[in-house]
Amino acid sequence: MDTRETALLLFVEMEKTKNFGSSLIRDTLNKYDYEDPREKAFLKRLTEGTLESLLTLDYVINAYSKTPTNKMKPLIRSLLRLSVYQILYMDTVPDSAACNEAVRLAKKKGFERLSGFVNGVLRTITRNKEEILNSESAFWQELQKNPVQALSVRYSVPEWMISLWEAQYGEEKTESMLERLKNGRPLTIRLDSRLTEEEKAQEIAAIEAEGVTVQKHQLYADAWNLEGCEGIGHLPGFAEGLFYAQDVSSMLAVEAAGISCGMTVMDLCSAPGGKTTLAARKAGSGKVICGDVSERKAALILENTDRMKCSNVSVNVWDASVFMEQYKESADVVLLDVPCSGLGVIGRKKEIRYRVTKEDLAALVTLQKKIVDACWQYVKPGGILLYSTCTLDMSENEEMVRYVTEKYPFEAESIDPFLPECLHSQQTKAGFLQLFLGEWDTDGFFMARLRRKK
Repeated sequence: MDTRETALLLFVEMEKTKNFGSSLIRDTLNKYDYEDPREKAFLKRLTEGTLESLLTLDYVINAYSKTPTNKMKPLIRSLLRLSVYQILYMDTVPDSAACNEAVRLAKKKGFERLSGFVNGVLRTITRNKEEILNSESAFWQELQKNPVQALSVRYSVPEWMISLWEAQYGEEKTESMLERLKNGRPLTIRLDSRLTEEEKAQEIAAIEAEGVTVQKHQLYADAWNLEGCEGIGHLPGFAEGLFYAQDVSSMLAVEAAGISCGMTVMDLCSAPGGKTTLAARKAGSGKVICGDVSERKAALILENTDRMKCSNVSVNVWDASVFMEQYKESADVVLLDVPCSGLGVIGRKKEIRYRVTKEDLAALVTLQKKIVDACWQYVKPGGILLYSTCTLDMSENEEMVRYVTEKYPFEAESIDPFLPECLHSQQTKAGFLQLFLGEWDTDGFFMARLRRKK
């Protein structure tokens, strides 16, 4: 495998399809399972790192190129981004190797005329590398005059997103989120509650025997953080359904719903099925009716409920924005994790920061209202609607809760009885919780517990 060429072709494909997706990187890595692990690790670091740093890389390239990145040929733009990432952030790669390989690939791909341009830009960046990597140097002084742009370039997050967060949550909270975003987070799994304490200990030991570092999560008893593992499908216990990869924020949302044995639960937008499988365990002799908008998503839910051996779940294909008369007032609990901007998961799904625009937010709120308008009626009088999103945007979160309680017979009630004490606040007492990116080693996530009036 020509690792750099593979990375280049992947980024050219992303440009062509406008799909800057972590899934494309994952699919590419899966194709090369048979390759030398070191080559695969290099490809993973290069592609994921470059994707995460696009805005930073473009700022550096534009500082030394007469042609701005948005005017470059897509292949040349991708080639420079990948090469500059190696020069600035991959210490194991000699700068000369990054430059020479870029020139080689430019020629190989039919851009011999531009190979001198590529070489010139990269050699200039290499000569100025020390200054670029020093955040206090003259290179960055002009940028500091615009604090929002400075944060955008430093953390590779769009300016509109930073401005939104600063307006809603304040500058200090915004910068702390950005810093945690930069540091990354481990993968979290939830051990199946069917297991005895002894079986759970055996499963953790089996995962550790694979060379994975395992640490208990502070917010949820059955949650464990994994570091040093490339995927989870090969880990012992996965195929047997002994654990599920799920962020703790999502687990807490199910806890906040207060599901107990014998209840009927509806999970409306449930792919890939994390909340569904946890709700199924809590419902016990009850049942979980779940579904999503396409056959593909329903198949994914079914795959996961089958693996986790959830026999009390029925999986459906439906459009949650369309009212279904047969489910009227049928559920003790409705889990409504609506489609959202996903700003709370940009650490795991790096492409969201480049795909979502400020203009998308209004359209998403319209869709969320349409879904709520249809789904509130499924809740029995006295039952619970647990509204949640994986985003950081008040128009999709607090303002949507206000929409529900003002228009329909619901009132927010405290979620403190269902949360660890360290999360208790005036906010949770009022019935909702906003988790910020990485603050408690979770995604950014919002939840609200709403009880239908009798």
